[in-house]
Amino acid sequence: MRIVLASDHAGFELKERIKEYLQEMGHEVLDVGCHSCESVDYPVFGAKGLEKLLSGQAERGIFICGTGLGMTIMANRFPGIRAALCHDCYTARMCRLHNDANVLTMGGRVIGPALALEIVRIFLETPFEDGRHSRRLQLIEEYARSLQNVRQD
Repeated sequence: MRIVLASDHAGFELKERIKEYLQEMGHEVLDVGCHSCESVDYPVFGAKGLEKLLSGQAERGIFICGTGLGMTIMANRFPGIRAALCHDCYTARMCRLHNDANVLTMGGRVIGPALALEIVRIFLETPFEDGRHSRRLQLIEEYARSLQNVRQD
């Protein structure tokens, strides 16, 4: 599987460990940065990762910032992206099984490497259950389109 990795400085060390793990598992890894612990803005690297996903150059993404929240918010702004913030194995399994998540987000300052690698494994190995869950994902897309032009005063 082709997997794009993106992080900011707070997620750099965890991203590097995950990259190594993915390569050991035989996955093709596209690392769009960042490439050090020097302070950077997570949206820059989130956008680079999203470009790889949306263009079809990658099948899944793993994005890491300090808490995982910023990368999750960033990623979910784009149609076709279903990013899930996971800090435990259950949510990693369910985000794939019920929500067909294509981006896993994690917090480099929240989660340790051993648990992160297990979450990555589960995220990559769990299939989408389809059925009633497809209908619900379609509803989300329909609501997103219908509410696109709604503004608050």
